[in-house]
Amino acid sequence: MLNLPQRHRIVSFLVAATVGLVAVLTSIQVSASVPVFGFRVAHVLPHDPTAFTEGLFYLNGYFYESTGLEGQSEIRKVDPATGAVVRKRDIDHTLFGEGIVAWGEELIELTWRSQVGFTYDLSTFKPRRTFHYPGEGWALTQDGVHLIMSDGTPRIRLLDPRTLRQVGAINVTVDGCPLRNINELEWVKGEIYANIWLTNYIARIDPATGRVKGLIDLTGLSPVNRPDSDNAVLNGIAYDRARDRLFVTGKLWPKLYEIQLTETGRTVSAGPCRR
Repeated sequence: MLNLPQRHRIVSFLVAATVGLVAVLTSIQVSASVPVFGFRVAHVLPHDPTAFTEGLFYLNGYFYESTGLEGQSEIRKVDPATGAVVRKRDIDHTLFGEGIVAWGEELIELTWRSQVGFTYDLSTFKPRRTFHYPGEGWALTQDGVHLIMSDGTPRIRLLDPRTLRQVGAINVTVDGCPLRNINELEWVKGEIYANIWLTNYIARIDPATGRVKGLIDLTGLSPVNRPDSDNAVLNGIAYDRARDRLFVTGKLWPKLYEIQLTETGRTVSAGPCRR
């Protein structure tokens, strides 16, 4: 058995194959139609370098974070200024924790391949409910009406936040091609922001059409330089609605960044869809 689950191993051919987004990662084409945004770092915050970040959101002055890997998965409430964990709960050592989201007084969590999720009291992390879903669980966010769930495919699920059952779906495309490996999610000013696993890109998705309206290129942001850095990929988006602040981090990153988007003048095309 691999030391890390296969989904969390960096393999060079997977990077090249990601999405049908190959053109996004490798070239700018004449037929390009998707704008690319850059970034400016506004503030640098501490982040636990042992946290294998799977889910992240900001609420009432704190970050809430979930970590993965069997035997190491937790949900946490974190002080942004110090990076200190002010509350945490371990999940069963046989489970691989994934995305989290808040809904009312509950925190809702997915697991990777176990087809089971959990809800907790948001204030105490005391368990409340267990629910089930088919396939894999990768990430969660919410738009005030539905929970929004990714599973690594181009199809984002919409869940009823009360029953936790699927009630709809969004098929995500970039320049007409299906966008795979959609990972950590955040609802930002009417758009779904999504990390694209194994890349330095965040997709900005129109929830009405599933069309990728833009790509945020975070190349060069990773602060990780250590032997296991192949696993330290970009993953984690949080948005502070009250102060219009956007935060990003990655698995095993010692830093969490507040960023501001910048115009680059670049556009890209996915080119012919790969089958």
